[in-house]
Amino acid sequence: MIPAPFTYQRASSVDEAIDLAAEAGEDAKFLAGGHSLMPLMKLRLAVPDTLVDIGRIGELSYVSERDGHVAIGALATHDEIARSGVLAATVPLLADAAGRIGDPQVRHCGTIGGSLAHADPAADLPAVMLALDATLVARGPSGTREIAAGDFFLGLFETVLAPGELLTEIRIPRPASAGWSFQKFSKRGIDWAIVGVAVQGGNVGLVNMGSTPLRATATERELAAGSGPGDAAVHAAEGTSPSDDLNAPRAYREHLARVLVRRALQEAASRA
Repeated sequence: MIPAPFTYQRASSVDEAIDLAAEAGEDAKFLAGGHSLMPLMKLRLAVPDTLVDIGRIGELSYVSERDGHVAIGALATHDEIARSGVLAATVPLLADAAGRIGDPQVRHCGTIGGSLAHADPAADLPAVMLALDATLVARGPSGTREIAAGDFFLGLFETVLAPGELLTEIRIPRPASAGWSFQKFSKRGIDWAIVGVAVQGGNVGLVNMGSTPLRATATERELAAGSGPGDAAVHAAEGTSPSDDLNAPRAYREHLARVLVRRALQEAASRA
């Protein structure tokens, strides 16, 4: 399959990328690793007039500790995140989840910013961001703004990013609790999760349980009220709307959510 014709531009800095996108108008798209965008373009589900390649902007590739949080550049690859000593010591949930994405080729090319901006509810990292109470930093023609992860995802492949606005950094507060776990169930190790769960302390993020990544709010309320992992996990699917498709019917996904949340909460408790 062949994408529709488009104009290609390569940016060498964030400012240049924003300027190029502004010149191209609302039909411009930023290109990082390309693992999400290029397949959509080949299917002509995405038809951008202009691609602004940001893949070589070195200022967006880093993992560093700052006052009370970890800062991650949007172009940090899944492999870099998985192997980061900083994250292993401070936010092991993110390092573990990134190391289980796809295969080595995907992990070496795919970026954290691209995964979040693509906003696929079946992706692992958006739910991890919810569990970690992350803040996402975006820069555009109007300046820089900070967006809570819980406010970032609007719908299937839809975020609050405005046209020409670029996700530049992810900020994760140092977790108050050492307890964490990442669980997912898929047909093969390289496949998207049929259901996934990210737990950090009393926060529970769900993968592929709706049109956006979700928090298991009913389970979180039970935990806050003093319920144990088993009792809290019973409520994991409440308030969700999982799809009913060839990979799994809705009832099976709801069952998986309850099972995986229980396992994740038990594992997190053992690490606390």
